[in-house]
Amino acid sequence: MNKQKRFFYCIICFLLIISCKTEVKEFASDVKEKAAGYPITPVNIQHVRLTDKFWLPWIQKVQERTIEYAIEKCREEGRFDNFLIAGGKMEGAVRGVMPFDDSDVYKIIEGASNSLISSPNPKLETLLDSLVGIIKIGQESDGYLTTWRTINPAKPPATWVEVKEGKRWESLAASHELYNAGHMYEAAVVHYKATGKRNFLDIALKNANLMVATFGEGDDKIAAVPGHQIIETGLIKLYEVTGKEDYLNLAKYFLDNRGNPDNHELFGTYSQDHVPVVNQDEVVGHAVRAVYMYAAMTDIAAMKNDSAYLSAVYKLWDNMVGKKMYITGGIGARHDQESFGENFELPNLTAYNETCASIGDVYWNHRLHNLTGEVKYFDIIERTLYNGLISGISLDGTHFFYPNALESDGKYEFNQGAATRKSWFDCSCCPTNVVRFVPAIPGLLYSKSDDTVFVNLYASNEATIDLPTQSLEVKIETNYPWDGRVGINVKDSKNPNFKMKLRVPGWARNEVLPSDLYQYRNNLSSPITLKINGENRKVELNDGYITLDGAEVAGKSIELEFPMEVRLAETSVMVAENKGKVALEYGPLVYALEEVDNKAGFEDIAVTDSSNFSVTMEENFLEGVNTINTESFKAIPYYAWSNRGVGKMKVWLPGKNSKKQIKN
Repeated sequence: MNKQKRFFYCIICFLLIISCKTEVKEFASDVKEKAAGYPITPVNIQHVRLTDKFWLPWIQKVQERTIEYAIEKCREEGRFDNFLIAGGKMEGAVRGVMPFDDSDVYKIIEGASNSLISSPNPKLETLLDSLVGIIKIGQESDGYLTTWRTINPAKPPATWVEVKEGKRWESLAASHELYNAGHMYEAAVVHYKATGKRNFLDIALKNANLMVATFGEGDDKIAAVPGHQIIETGLIKLYEVTGKEDYLNLAKYFLDNRGNPDNHELFGTYSQDHVPVVNQDEVVGHAVRAVYMYAAMTDIAAMKNDSAYLSAVYKLWDNMVGKKMYITGGIGARHDQESFGENFELPNLTAYNETCASIGDVYWNHRLHNLTGEVKYFDIIERTLYNGLISGISLDGTHFFYPNALESDGKYEFNQGAATRKSWFDCSCCPTNVVRFVPAIPGLLYSKSDDTVFVNLYASNEATIDLPTQSLEVKIETNYPWDGRVGINVKDSKNPNFKMKLRVPGWARNEVLPSDLYQYRNNLSSPITLKINGENRKVELNDGYITLDGAEVAGKSIELEFPMEVRLAETSVMVAENKGKVALEYGPLVYALEEVDNKAGFEDIAVTDSSNFSVTMEENFLEGVNTINTESFKAIPYYAWSNRGVGKMKVWLPGKNSKKQIKN
């Protein structure tokens, strides 16, 4: 069976079963875009045409392989059947072992919808209409939608979901009823923006209206909060496209009552439900839940101009970046409860670093940049993207990491029962989260305010950026991250009354993270260079940006070069795991050693102050990467490890003759 036939196989089966038409309503007058409340907004991916040799293949891989693969896995494991069983179109018990299996379908739709924005595809759009039709079948008449509870409320798919009377909402700590809804809302909004169709949005709004009628203040409502956060950001996205304040207010209600024992029996630190959110100053508990919650808190801080929320968000970010973040941008030290550890607890072999947590952290940092414009948030985004996030998906697009370790002995089965990548998981949140995230990456490249264009990430593309008084056409050509040369051309403008802020990456400013958790032992030996129309210009950094007036760049070519050298990074002495060790970097990439490339004396490999490094682009190796080589070892980009089977790996190497380790 060829690829296209496989891709549509499951949907053909369902269409034969349900034999019904999907009702599709085009744009309706009661859906209106509402200002998000942020002073800076991303440039939508439909205005960015990616041509990049690094990121475009990743996006195409997800579009052409991973989406199809995930749909087939959902078919095999009964994700679609559950909606049909819940709606009475099939008979049987609930399939799958997780109460949040519905959300996998929503995330696939979100990723495929993002693909439609950048690459229109009528067949894929028809496929999504079919999936939405299946979801609609599973929705109850009042809008409720969690298939396992509709099928058999007395028998949840997971034994750890407590059932008392078989009622809705009785086990919110574990039922994931609100988590499922949050992913549905986020997917429905993206689908609506991608297609202009209301078929999925109407399902989401019907469910959200049920939530508004069910939860909140009042004798006829339930006082409660979700166990696993994400409904909050989902509700806020519905508010943004409808202007309905009830959705924003319910999101704030859920956040306001976290840590409030008068509202509900507290879930504890695991769910960030130990104290009120405005009093939290240390990132604790389940890392994915945490960053989804912090993203929603940032939304509230922006939209409600809430200083208490903003103060808490800043404190939480400082704690995470200063004491609990891996050099890859990963977060979450412990397999136990998929959680943050104590301050400076950053083990390597047993690191968790869930792929979903990296994705959630990018969402959070993107919001913080939209609120402040501060360069440090995109320093975190870039480090996470190139290292701890894309490491979660294999080079073939069909194998995955749930956790992302920084060391492997080839024996410890850190990846949900495997010592290498797996083709799928019973808990498949990470693969489907990659599906929803990767096609949206072009939306991270640029941001804008009324008079300023922010160039956040460097990738070859052509973009149209609409400002209040004009549209700018920008073209970037680069081979980043393999080298540091960036060419930028801004089409001539009749009204050059704007500014362009070019972000200088943290690594190019000799900063590993925007904290003192890590430090480079060797600063760059060459300066950043800037030319405009071939003329050298002095590089002046303003809060991490090179800021240029429109008159300087309109109709001209900009040549920017970040010097790339092999860097040695070391950790604060407070991190006992990495004492006396160094990690290798080149540009934005963290490197790792695999035993398959270093079979002689792998355990004894060390880096010395006199090590002579060479960097080689190997076009036919791991789909084309720069390798770092010395007389004694070969290192590859961390994201590419474990694509050649089970084996040993390490990021941190003994640093012989190292300088005194840094202190906080």
